[in-house]
Parts: sequence; structure tokens; C-alpha cells
Amino acid sequence: MKVAIIHDWLTGMRGGEKCLEVFCELFPDATLFTLLHKKGSVSGIIENMRIKTSFIQCLPGVEKHYRNYLPLFPSAIESFDLRGFDLVLSSSHCVAKGARIPKNALHICYCYTPMRYAWMFFEEYFGNYGYLKKKLVTSILKGLRKWDLKTNENVDFFIGISDNIKNRIKQFYGREACVIYPPVDVTDLDVSDKDDNFYLVVSALVPYKRVDIAVEAFNRLGKKLKIVGSGNSDNELKKTAKDNIEFLGWVDDLGLRGYYQKCSALIFPGEEDFGIVPVEAQACGKPVIAFAKGGALETITPETGVFFKEQTVDSLVEAVQLFEKTKQRFTKEAVRNNALRFSREIFKQKMKEFIAENIK
Repeated sequence: MKVAIIHDWLTGMRGGEKCLEVFCELFPDATLFTLLHKKGSVSGIIENMRIKTSFIQCLPGVEKHYRNYLPLFPSAIESFDLRGFDLVLSSSHCVAKGARIPKNALHICYCYTPMRYAWMFFEEYFGNYGYLKKKLVTSILKGLRKWDLKTNENVDFFIGISDNIKNRIKQFYGREACVIYPPVDVTDLDVSDKDDNFYLVVSALVPYKRVDIAVEAFNRLGKKLKIVGSGNSDNELKKTAKDNIEFLGWVDDLGLRGYYQKCSALIFPGEEDFGIVPVEAQACGKPVIAFAKGGALETITPETGVFFKEQTVDSLVEAVQLFEKTKQRFTKEAVRNNALRFSREIFKQKMKEFIAENIK
């Protein structure tokens, strides 16, 4: 069986690339197609694949500013010649699912989300743009949505990363999807009895992650908060934070593991399609205080965390205070066991079974 794997772009190891890594393990002889590849930016398993890039790779400044070429992405992904392939597995959060599929090939799309900036969250991505720039972006996205709808006809089966995304696929594409949760390296994380009396945020410091809510809430609470991550909201958040809040910047996997293991609980104030960070914290036996929307509703249970229903400072403060009063009811065994259902091994087996059931 000749297999093509299509991934939007290769510029770093994030959640999508962790899934891609498993696809590469399942099909090591596949050809990996991608809009652009920043060499050395992904794991050895991915780097060792036969990688083919599009014309986007040759455009000026592409490694840093590839998103500026968004209007060209549809034609770039359609330029790949997939004739002769029996199975096309697209790993898509942008345009990967829109490749031209040969007539007799099976196309399975593992969908992280329909394009967030095209179908939702416009203000979160473009809210700080000026009037003329917003008009231009609106026009571009209108065409992109039209193309995105048309190309979903080329997909035989959609797999969503969560029920949250399954519902979006139905809402925006009018298509049914099954759910296979993405892999989290839970077996590499150990349960800890330590509690150094601080709360933890692990996040990119960008507006839509709503770390500002956590900062304001802990300004009010006066409790210790450590924030791991970096981004364009870094300076703004630091200006508003009081002395009980510490910004740690980027830390490596070993350092992050230590913070997970020593915290009292993880604070998760944003809305995510799935959300790997809460699963990682739970793998260390740590409860999560999360905004009750998106993937968090599927990865956190009443036995493993506390939800706040409104994305406001008041609601988060109340949730932290409730956690403080009831934290004795959370056991590290129950919290970790919940995380284990998102293991890499389970993901790999479910993907293998799904493909085997549907390939002719």
C-alpha cells in the first residue's frame, strides 16, 4: 500500500506534530507532503521521512512569516501530485485536507479543527488590526471558507480530536466524524506527592489564551502563581502582575515536569480544541481548575478538577476558593488514572484499527 501523509507545515513540535509523529511510525515508508519545512524543527522520527514541500518553501522570509502567505496556501496544497497513492492521511488544522485526491485513493482526515481564524475566533486573531487591514482579511477569509467547504467533499472519513471538534466539523462542514483523542506522553510523567504551595499556568502568552484572567485573579487572591510560557502579551502581563506572580518563560520538558509535580493545581483559563497541558498535569496527579468550555470538558472530570463557568476574574477566583475548601477529595491515583486514557499507545492502536477497518 502506497501512503501519502499531508501536514500543514513543519516549523516546530506542538500537539499536531505529536500526532504526526505517530502517523510516521505507523507508515515509515510513506511520503510526507507539507507546505514548508524548517529543517531541524521537528523530531527525528519526522525529519527522517521522505518530505516533499510546496512552492511556499521558496518564498522570502517564509520560515518566520509563513502565515502572511495564507492566501496562497490553497493553491500550494493543491499542487501536490498524489497520483498512485492508495491511502492519503491528512493531518489538518488549516489546508492539508484540501489536497487533490486521486480517484481510487482513500482519504482519511485527522482534523484538529476547521480553520479557527476562518470559521470562528476572528476577533481573537485579528481584533487589533486597523479598519483597512480588517477589511482585507475579511475578504481573504470569505474566499478561504468557500474553498474549505468545497474541498471537504474530497474527504472520505473525518476523525476529530475531541467531541468539541466533532461538533465543529458537523457545524461548519455538515459532515459526521468519529473521535480519537490525540496522544499525550503520560507514561513519561510521574505522580508526585509534592506540593510547594503554588498554582501553575502553562501557556503561550497570547491574548486568546486568557492568561490575563489568571493574573488578575491571583492579584486579588494573593496566592503564589507561576507562569510557564512566552508570547507577545509577555510585557503587558508582567506590568499588571503583583509580586506573588512569577514569570518563568520557556522551560524544557524536564523543567516543566518539575513544575507540574510541585504545584498545588494547574490553572487553565483558555478555551482549547483539546488541550494537552491539563492531561499532562493530571498525569502527575495534579488537579486542574479550568474554564468550562472546549476540550477541557472532555479531559477533566469532577474527580480530577474544578470548573469555572464564566471566563471572568470573579468566576476564576470563586473556583480557586472552592478548590481550596475541597482539595482533600482529590486523590493523585484518580487524577492520574483519568490521564492514562490519553496515552500515546492507545492513540496509535485506535488509529491503526480505524485505518485497517476502512482501507479496501
